[in-house]
Amino acid sequence: MTIKMTWLSHGSWLIEADSTRIVLDPFLSDNPAAKATVEDLGKITHVLVSHAHFDHIADVAEIANAHDATLVANFEIVQWFQKNHAVRNAVAMNTGGKTSLPGGDLLLTPALHSSSFPDGSYGGCPGGFVVRLGRRRIYFACDTAYFSDMVHFAHRVDLAVLPIGDLFTMGIDESLVAIKAIEPKRVLPAHYATWPPIEQDAERWAQRVRTETNSEPLVLDVGGSISL
Repeated sequence: MTIKMTWLSHGSWLIEADSTRIVLDPFLSDNPAAKATVEDLGKITHVLVSHAHFDHIADVAEIANAHDATLVANFEIVQWFQKNHAVRNAVAMNTGGKTSLPGGDLLLTPALHSSSFPDGSYGGCPGGFVVRLGRRRIYFACDTAYFSDMVHFAHRVDLAVLPIGDLFTMGIDESLVAIKAIEPKRVLPAHYATWPPIEQDAERWAQRVRTETNSEPLVLDVGGSISL
């Protein structure tokens, strides 16, 4: 199974494996860094949501309803989208739970962050995902600080996607701590350069990963892809 991952900017990713096409935390509308539109994504089978902040849910309802895609998120997020946007297909989870995907599964991991909807309602516990497709495991830490239990959930994954923007999530220094702890084969940065407060030099981050860890850093332009 070949897995293709495309960075849509910020915390948004498109993950493709055979006929499975997953979008994570879709934030394309009103995103100054995004180059693609919702229409550009094509057919989507699953929508993963890590937490309820606007910059991670902006296009969830439109995508889920247009494609009858399965929303996978914590219980509170699923309830909110069912009540407010009539999302039909959904899997409601909680931290530490696992659900199946075509050709694999995903685990909802903890994240150290906050989570509330634009209307102020509670968005449940924020999370990340370990996605297993075929024999490969990908850890999306999503919006989080470093925490030592990352090792339990994501030790030696094939690929880790970590935020580096700082201010609202871990920055470069803390991401290096995380990489040293979980020892991924390869690592990608995310959640940076969308707005000036989270501007970062990804090439400087990559150089530090090369010199300070045993992991291989990968840096993508917005819209760029890698295959696993």
